[in-house]
Amino acid sequence: MTLRNIAIIAHVDHGKTTLVDQLLKQGGVFRENQHVAERVMDSNDLERERGITILAKCTSVAWADNGETTRINIIDTPGHADFGGEVERILSMVDGVILLVDAAEGPMPQTKFVTSKALALGLKPLVVVNKVDRPDARINAVHDEVFDLFAALDANEEQLDFPTLFASGKEGWACEDLDAPDAREHGMTPLFRRIVTHIAPPENATEEEAAKPFRMLVTTIESDPYLGRILTGRIETGTAKPNMAVHALRPGKGTVETGRITRVLSFRGLTREPVEEGKAGDIVAISGLETATVADTITLPEITEPLDALPIDPPTLAVTFGINTSPLAGREGDKVQSRVIRTRLMREAEGNVAIRIRDTEEKDAFEVAGRGELQLGVLIETMRREGFELSISRPRVLFKEDENGQRLEPIEEAIVDVDDEYTGVVIEKLSLRKAEMTDMRPTGGGKTRITFDAPSRGLIGYHGEFLTDTRGTGVMNRVFKHYGPYKGEIEGRRNGVLISNSDGDAVAYALWNLEERGVLFIGTGVPVYRGMIIGENSRPDDLDVNPLKSKQLTNVRASGKDDAIRLTPPRPIALEQAIAYIDDDELVEVTPHSIRLRKRALDPVERKRRAKAS
Repeated sequence: MTLRNIAIIAHVDHGKTTLVDQLLKQGGVFRENQHVAERVMDSNDLERERGITILAKCTSVAWADNGETTRINIIDTPGHADFGGEVERILSMVDGVILLVDAAEGPMPQTKFVTSKALALGLKPLVVVNKVDRPDARINAVHDEVFDLFAALDANEEQLDFPTLFASGKEGWACEDLDAPDAREHGMTPLFRRIVTHIAPPENATEEEAAKPFRMLVTTIESDPYLGRILTGRIETGTAKPNMAVHALRPGKGTVETGRITRVLSFRGLTREPVEEGKAGDIVAISGLETATVADTITLPEITEPLDALPIDPPTLAVTFGINTSPLAGREGDKVQSRVIRTRLMREAEGNVAIRIRDTEEKDAFEVAGRGELQLGVLIETMRREGFELSISRPRVLFKEDENGQRLEPIEEAIVDVDDEYTGVVIEKLSLRKAEMTDMRPTGGGKTRITFDAPSRGLIGYHGEFLTDTRGTGVMNRVFKHYGPYKGEIEGRRNGVLISNSDGDAVAYALWNLEERGVLFIGTGVPVYRGMIIGENSRPDDLDVNPLKSKQLTNVRASGKDDAIRLTPPRPIALEQAIAYIDDDELVEVTPHSIRLRKRALDPVERKRRAKAS
């Protein structure tokens, strides 16, 4: 049985996971009558709820054609730029990539990012133009754009000579010639055949390499309640067997752990099955080690040189995780101590190389640095579901200095697709946030695509405003580009906030009177405390208000006293919106059932003192 290791890479929502579904179904992983969930690879709750892939996952298909069986290891990767660290890691495990491109949208920022990483590693791409059944598909134009992208990324001659297939992941077919009369009748067979013919088998999948000492680079890590820590990677040389003595080597630190492999697991469809041995070239998971982590080399005790690990792009954004110090702390969550929070964050940093944890001067707070608001938001959401209570600060970008001492900040490439009538307001708003327009072109159907180079600072908190300005029709995609010179001060939030001056439950009568002051974030009966933010002021300054004021009752009837109270529905704030909305002197209080905004200093006198000091 021959072997192929491939990764499916693409921009978000271009159909990676849906295509993998079809490859699994037509590759014989499921019974014909078996009920299978849609996007079966998106296994955790957050992935299913959001409709996005967060973690890279491995699966395999045994494809039989002309009497020869090929085992194809397929790795499904995330599309969001925030999870780019996942993609960078797994590319070292594969020998080729399937680049998926939407037939209408064409190459997008993340397409460019992942393609550049794949080409730099010398991987051979196989291009699939997906969603060709869309009414707004631009098949030939997109094909040309992909070629131009490859040329711009300095692809070599072999990489530029890529085969192209046209597919509909949803309908489950792929073909090399759309005009052929039977183009849609062969299912995914043309894609399977092209994978086998175009992607070379692993160079190290030979008997000579299998006879060498065992070496494997760890690329992903996860925890299992029965097996403990499971380390996944591709075996570079040798053979892995259960009960084999090994040690973990870390670059610059030498041996970090010595132990034995308890299980060798190989991917069979959606499951991991124990095997007697894993040979060079195959992707396997091993258990038995407690300390080894991502980028470590697992090898025999006599080997002292670790394998080279690819450097990962550094984090660009940081937030502070602290204990919940509000008056309502400890009511909903059971994990509230700083010790427990620190342990959980360190465990996250072990498996997620794109996240960095650092202790702060405050003993109960930790700095968590990552790629973007979404990545940090997913981590916070995961922790709150586990029963944690946290206070989260405003995100701040991580600056650098060049050799001349000049301050550098992260610059992102933002591609905006908007209706023609909204181009003016988008350009104006992003210009105020120090973004520079680099390209603008019509895409047909009354839409325009605008490309900006924007500082990460300027894009924090902009997405909600962008959706408002474009009436929900605009699409914005962003990806880290480089560190550039500091752009100067950027104006933050223009409106102040409404702050509660009392503790208790909000009263309808009080909220009714406060509606003219601004937009409320809470409804009636919601517990509030002094210093909690309950709404947005219509003016630039903050305003302390009383949400507990009740109607004065008398036994004298008067006209106007029986007005019906009709409250405008409050504006709910999601987690990522809350993190992006707050100012430097504010925090987001996150509990298993609530998301609240508050001032750092709950006492109004203390707030004024801090404002004067700053």
